[in-house]
Amino acid sequence: MQLDDEKRRVLAETKGFMPDEEGEALFRAAVDICRSSVEGPIVEIGSYCGRSTIWLGAAAQGAGRVVVTVDHHRGSEETQAGWEHHDPEVVDQRINKMDTLPFLRRALWDAELEDTVIAVVGASPRVATVWSTEIAMLFIDGGHGAEHAAADYRSWAHHVAQGGVLAIHDVFADPADGGQAPHDEIYRPALDSGTFVEIGATGSLRLLRRQ
Repeated sequence: MQLDDEKRRVLAETKGFMPDEEGEALFRAAVDICRSSVEGPIVEIGSYCGRSTIWLGAAAQGAGRVVVTVDHHRGSEETQAGWEHHDPEVVDQRINKMDTLPFLRRALWDAELEDTVIAVVGASPRVATVWSTEIAMLFIDGGHGAEHAAADYRSWAHHVAQGGVLAIHDVFADPADGGQAPHDEIYRPALDSGTFVEIGATGSLRLLRRQ
């Protein structure tokens, strides 16, 4: 299974920080889990403007599954003004705060994924307090500060079904390569728990399976 030309065109026009190689690996993992007997939706923590959401949504759409993507859409620490990844185009000038939700909605419409992807607007730990469904695949790519990364892991990882997949973005073992929170607060705790085993790595993307 591959992305069709229209979805690839939308991907090329969608803001985001995931390289194509990592996105393709995420897509293949999502296709595999959607074809498996593991039940439940795909859940994404951290939509931003929808780049990774398109890869996940395309996989789910082909299998008749659903993606739930959770984000407060005010941007994470590293995308705020004054930081390296800040993009002034996603700032709502009326309130002088980031608002990436319109960009996500545009991407989902253009990629014909509005019937596949459910966008939930809210802080990840807060949304998790009302979540009770087992998850077939969980992709964590939210705030990269230690507090936020740890909260995403604590709030969501236990919902991953047996045999399900935990995908983590921006995992860097060497601090010189990038921020350490996804490595120290999500990746290492997941492996150290004995509940997850690593099944794949592409760039900074890590794939773990719940035993």
